[in-house]
Amino acid sequence: MTLAKDYNSVMGRSEQIMKQALGLDYSQFESGSIAFDYEGLMKAAAYSLEEIIKMQKEVGIGNTPMLELRNITKLARKYAKPGYGARILMKDEAANPSGSFKDRRASIAVAHAKKLGYEGVIAATSGNYGAAVASQAAMRGLKSIIVQECYDSRGVGQPEIIEKARKCEAMGAEVIQLTVGPELFYEHLSVMEDTGYFNASLYSPFGMAGVETLGYEIANDVREICGKDPAVVVCTYAGGGMVTGVFRGLEKAGCRDTKVIGASIDLTGLHMASDTQFNMKSCTTGHTGFGIPHTMNPDSGDIPRSAGRPLRYMDRYVTTTQGDVMYVTEMLAILEGIERGPAGNTALACAFSLAQELPEDEVIVVSETEYTGAGKHIQPQLSFARENGIEIRFGDPAIEDVPGKNIILPENPGKFSCKDVDLDHLRRGLIKRQAARLQEDSPTQEDLEFLAADTRTDVEYVKRVLEEVGLM
Repeated sequence: MTLAKDYNSVMGRSEQIMKQALGLDYSQFESGSIAFDYEGLMKAAAYSLEEIIKMQKEVGIGNTPMLELRNITKLARKYAKPGYGARILMKDEAANPSGSFKDRRASIAVAHAKKLGYEGVIAATSGNYGAAVASQAAMRGLKSIIVQECYDSRGVGQPEIIEKARKCEAMGAEVIQLTVGPELFYEHLSVMEDTGYFNASLYSPFGMAGVETLGYEIANDVREICGKDPAVVVCTYAGGGMVTGVFRGLEKAGCRDTKVIGASIDLTGLHMASDTQFNMKSCTTGHTGFGIPHTMNPDSGDIPRSAGRPLRYMDRYVTTTQGDVMYVTEMLAILEGIERGPAGNTALACAFSLAQELPEDEVIVVSETEYTGAGKHIQPQLSFARENGIEIRFGDPAIEDVPGKNIILPENPGKFSCKDVDLDHLRRGLIKRQAARLQEDSPTQEDLEFLAADTRTDVEYVKRVLEEVGLM
């Protein structure tokens, strides 16, 4: 019997398709309401931290350099008050095989697909994860397909995404490029169904478990270099995978007081699914267009329940500007001799500012850098912005930045800043969105405890928010 392949039919079979493509039945973790067994889902990855380290070592992943940014630290102290300006260290994840921390996520997903006997793997991503999946599939002898949102309706693609397609193809992947819009997950599901490939999702427990080694290494690296635990780890934040994995890894290493801060580029006002606004941004990941929606609705991805739960793990969420990120990318190259991509440097832009809030004897870690080159370099990105009518000039980004209108480069390093996102607003948003699952039912005690854990609050806080929507 031939299955109908229209949009509604394929989306209607999504649960069945994903179950087959992950070899994992999510219904076993469901309570029938809001709550689900999150730790049970994480344990479904079925690999210990020691096993994951071994699996990653087999394919050259992990044990990446921890570099102290001495010159950038010295510059930050110039703008800090006396006695302040923490030491800034950087975990150089560009040393992984495909050039980013996403190799850690892909390694366990692809190895698990191989173990289960799948012929190939598939991932829906326009970011570094595609190259990571393609690289790991090549190492494990599997086929790979990467589905990308790449173009607007004029057929114009962003330099960074086009570069990532090139890298995926260079590693043997088939790349399916789409225009921006709702067809991404439809096409992803449809191809999974047709091929029977494993869904190497960013948000599966396999991918998330692979990131825990990053947090674990950061703890041990800093202890070896500085003789103490880091005060802060700053993670470029989009879908919550790095924040989740790093926190859990730090915890397994015994770091009880280290704060994990998510950092995004502020693209307020630009809609990521808008054809006309798609090319009005310069960096294609690590921005609020992904960060804000995923914070309040983590289960909006390509699997039934996401293993990335950012509000469980973020101590603070800050934003920077495109101009700050472009500037710090060049600053890293000129002052430290390290040329890396802007998306990974989102965390560095925020860390430069956050270091000035901390005493000199504290340590702040930038959790990753990514490879750069071709369309991922700041020069083609700035040229692309100019071609799309974006004004580029020096000034004060904190005051003058308007996403989609301009890119304001800081006129001096003293103009770097980052803004706090209201976590309470995001917590309330998550609770209200999850409450929609109840329809007219009342939340169970299990629901209340789950929402409290998912927002790092308590049951009384959850009850107060639910009272506002008439569910308590």
